[in-house]
Amino acid sequence: MEYAYTSLRSLMFQRNIKRKRISSYDKSGGNKDFIQIKAGESKVLADIEGPGAIVHIWMTFRSNEKHFLRLGILRMWWDEEENPSVEVPIGDFFGGGHCKTENFVSLPIQMSPENGKGFNLWFPMPFKKRAVISIENQNFSQDLIVYFYIDYELWPEFPENTLYFHSQWRREIAKGKSEEDIVKEIISGPESAFGISSGFIMNDVFQFGGENRTGESNYVILEAEGKGHYVGCFLFIHNRREVDLFNWYGEGDDMIFIDGEKWPPSLHGTGTEDYFNMAWCPTQKYSAPYHGLILPGENNWKGYITLYRFHIEDPIYFEKSIKVTIEKGHNNNRYDDYSSTAFWYQTEPHLPFPKILDPILRIPFSD
Repeated sequence: MEYAYTSLRSLMFQRNIKRKRISSYDKSGGNKDFIQIKAGESKVLADIEGPGAIVHIWMTFRSNEKHFLRLGILRMWWDEEENPSVEVPIGDFFGGGHCKTENFVSLPIQMSPENGKGFNLWFPMPFKKRAVISIENQNFSQDLIVYFYIDYELWPEFPENTLYFHSQWRREIAKGKSEEDIVKEIISGPESAFGISSGFIMNDVFQFGGENRTGESNYVILEAEGKGHYVGCFLFIHNRREVDLFNWYGEGDDMIFIDGEKWPPSLHGTGTEDYFNMAWCPTQKYSAPYHGLILPGENNWKGYITLYRFHIEDPIYFEKSIKVTIEKGHNNNRYDDYSSTAFWYQTEPHLPFPKILDPILRIPFSD
């Protein structure tokens, strides 16, 4: 079987495929078109026999728990695997990091009105024998209401060389330098990169202090083993510094290590906004098919930032392993709150994911 690619030009060709759907519609014929998951419980949304592929997911949620978008966990398993290939908080999977939603449009993922609460994803998710999707409600006390469509195809056979979809979430509250450490460096430090005394520009220490020649302390977006390709991420940053000085959270170079290579990796970037295809410390919301800035932060870049980059036209291939990282500010000098959702395709079995953080360690810092 040759996979039937979907594009405007390909719609005229006949396909031997069946379209199916599982949804939360009210089986009684009424209008209670949702499922209800009690705190501490899990529910299977879909259990599908293959071969085939999930081609679209729409979801929306409701709960009286403030941080339910971080406390609900979405999981997916393919072909009887023991460890899930998808394990992500329900909000972060669709770009709603920090438990905040915002209208935005990209090619594979969108948050739609009202106020970004309509979650959509079009990454194809193939399976040969079986696909299982569940949501666990780890709210502290409140129920989670879930409305959903899961649209899928059934194929006559499973194409050779088909890779499996994966997604994982990570979080690191960067330790970085304290304000006291910065003051000490300013008092005793050399001239800044621009020849101006760092006593005049405190933030020079964040932007230019030290050299990173290993990447060992970088924030890790993804670490995987097998053969496949990385297709993008959401990066969520909470800029926690409360200062009036220049408080740009960026300058962190992206470093992507392929098949165990050492520093410098074959894919080494020049700064946070550069990897996300923007420039000059952006402050404007922006969404494009493959990159964007959903939340730009408040004045002086403080508060919540959400960026995305999808490698649809330029997947990053690996034969044995991949480690996708980015500095937490130049030389990992910043101490912001970092979290991320990574997306990739690979052969099975995959490397088991790090244990997802306990609920109390997943919720954002106070708004």
